[in-house]
Amino acid sequence: MSIGNPPSDDRPTVGRALAQARLDAGLTVDEVSSSTRVRAPIVHAIEQDDFSRCGGDVYARGHIRTIARAVGLDPEPLVEQYTADHGGSLAAGPVAPVYEAERIRSEPRRPNWTAAMVAAIVAVVGFVGFTIFNGGGDGDQQTVAGKPSAVASASTKSSPSPKTTSPDPTPEQSDSAIAAAPADKVTVKLSAEGSKSWISVTDSNGRSLFQNTLPAGESMTFTDEKKINLIVGNAGAVTLFVNGKDLGPAGDPGQVVRLNFTPGDPEAG
Repeated sequence: MSIGNPPSDDRPTVGRALAQARLDAGLTVDEVSSSTRVRAPIVHAIEQDDFSRCGGDVYARGHIRTIARAVGLDPEPLVEQYTADHGGSLAAGPVAPVYEAERIRSEPRRPNWTAAMVAAIVAVVGFVGFTIFNGGGDGDQQTVAGKPSAVASASTKSSPSPKTTSPDPTPEQSDSAIAAAPADKVTVKLSAEGSKSWISVTDSNGRSLFQNTLPAGESMTFTDEKKINLIVGNAGAVTLFVNGKDLGPAGDPGQVVRLNFTPGDPEAG
């Protein structure tokens, strides 16, 4: 990453525009850093058109957007000016194929073990009742629609009908947004609500799983055995579901947050 080139026209540079807007708003660098979560040395460097401390073009554009909103500027013209000055591109970065496919198709349905257990109990109760009726009758018993029913003859003393248990086959609905999340892994689902947000996702080994804009109305799910690390650009627009629990918005609108999650209770590190 190189320091920004001087502009070719009368426009101020991206850094000068941000610095002037901050002064006009009566804010200090520390106040901007506190409200945006961008470290003060990086804010200083950006105002001097030094983007080498941002860590790449994607992060630089994210910092420009965040700082511009904090000082009352429209971020998009500044991002376009940065891209033009640095020869960058707004094209999306590479995404692992498995997660690109996950955006296209709906999430697979996970097996509902509660329903399977209820069905098994019903089958066992029915089989035991059928065996008892068949073994103790005198030949007058009939089976109707797969369920045993006793028909008492005139010479046979009627016996009280056995009490049948009718468990509710419908499983209780889970309050969790992610059903049956594996207990030995960390599962993070991000949903963009009402507005798009730029996000970056890495696993416990630092491998990039996703680095792009998540459009409004779309969601993505990521799983790892140890840790999921997140950077969320427009935190107020992203709802988090971690290990089967709804954590609500990742932060405030326009805020950049860094979070990490591990298996167990969904507490941000």
